Amino acid sequence: MAELFLVRHGQASIESDNYDQLSSLGHQQARWLGEYFAERGLVFDRIITGQMVRHRETAEGVLAGFGKPSFALETTADWDEFDFDRLISQFLTEYPTFRLADDVPRSARYGLLKQALEHWAAGKLQGELPESWAEFEGRLTRQLDTLQSQSSREKVLVISSGGAIAMALRLILMSPASMMVKLNLQTRNASLSHCYFNSGGFSLSSFNAVPHLDTPERRELISYF
Repeated sequence: MAELFLVRHGQASIESDNYDQLSSLGHQQARWLGEYFAERGLVFDRIITGQMVRHRETAEGVLAGFGKPSFALETTADWDEFDFDRLISQFLTEYPTFRLADDVPRSARYGLLKQALEHWAAGKLQGELPESWAEFEGRLTRQLDTLQSQSSREKVLVISSGGAIAMALRLILMSPASMMVKLNLQTRNASLSHCYFNSGGFSLSSFNAVPHLDTPERRELISYF
């Protein structure tokens, strides 16, 4: 069977004006993950990333830690994250009672994102968004179908974002839309989820693991935002 390794990007710059870049911690998380792969003797046949800066920087860190900085990356916008800033903005336009104070840190907006995702999934947002829930679901379905048709007996590493990974896993588990929301909001930075797959489908082996951070001196460096 083939194997799929799904990695969320390292910690992004959550409190800066440009979220789409890794923080110093995010760079370190990515490099440690690459070192973990090297220690395990893992050899990947393909590495696929979304087209966001934080995906590329995570891939570069992983490859540096892995000792293979020149590995050729495949990129596709299908593995990009949904536009959560636009989603939250539209949600607040339609449901202003959920609005938070302007000085609330971005990292404290967990509950707001949960509400916005649930309304998006349920089709309760009427305004224009960059993509619909069905379109988001469709591009991840397309990627899983492509992997099944192209990756027999290969080890494939995908570096993406929490929402895209959560949607892919929700499709693999054949779960309701609410499962994507639950998985998304608990996915850790630079975490690893693992699946086996063949032409008949996918089987989830592990979710949201951070073995490269599971030491006494690194546990405080586990992050969600």
